[in-house]
Amino acid sequence: MSNDKLQLFEDQPIRTAWDEENEEWYFSIVDVIRVLTDQPDTRHAAKYWSVMKTRLKKEGNQLTTVCSQLKLLAADGKRYNTDVAETAGLLRIIESIPSPIAEPFKMWLAQVGKERMEETIDPELTINRALETYSRLGYSPEWINQRMRTIQARKELTDEWKAHGVETNREYAILTDEVTRAWSGMSTRQYKNLKGLKKRNLRDNMSTLELALNMLAEATTTELTKVENPHGLQENMKIAKSGGEVAGDARKAIESRTGRPVITSQNAKQLNAVVTDLIEGVVKEEDDE
Repeated sequence: MSNDKLQLFEDQPIRTAWDEENEEWYFSIVDVIRVLTDQPDTRHAAKYWSVMKTRLKKEGNQLTTVCSQLKLLAADGKRYNTDVAETAGLLRIIESIPSPIAEPFKMWLAQVGKERMEETIDPELTINRALETYSRLGYSPEWINQRMRTIQARKELTDEWKAHGVETNREYAILTDEVTRAWSGMSTRQYKNLKGLKKRNLRDNMSTLELALNMLAEATTTELTKVENPHGLQENMKIAKSGGEVAGDARKAIESRTGRPVITSQNAKQLNAVVTDLIEGVVKEEDDE
């Protein structure tokens, strides 16, 4: 855990901790309550949270079970056990806070819930919203098209893993790590660190070529899984490594021909900035002509 991070909400500090193993942020509940209920200081916010917990328990609400404790740095420079919650738990707590400041969060949660229900009825909406989101974030049409293909390839792979005895989310993560390491030479965490990522999706921060090689690795693993018919984690790990190595060989061949590394430390923001600069450069040249 890294327990010395401060996030800002409306210029107010929120103490946070990053769990690298589980890739999850934890937030100080007292700090969030202090901001959302406009408490004068941490002591008053802690009292508010104590009363709120008691009320929820009396109502039979299991909300407090989503909380845990971490030693966070206080204003006096010392560390104290502090109630924290991960993102989903924090949103549940915010829903229970009667505050005008919390209303935008509640309205957003209601909208998200409505959209998820609609997507359950009509799955095509999920794809349309993903396209709109990527476009709004500044991704090029070519990149978006490639990203949609990788989503399909990933779905086919996870379906095969499920059919061949892969059961838990942790096992899926282990196998994904094996594929990634075999083609890129890095674990998924190392790859994310290279790009300066924490919670954000690694594929959303790949270049078009990185996406193509990652898709080749996963598609090859899917085909090998169908042919070899492995069962359970250990057997699937061997296939995952083999599938990744095919894309790894392709990466090395490309690098040998171009003299440049395929894997870049640039994340989505930096990659999109490069594309924007190129487009602006072309437009300027046409204007000059």
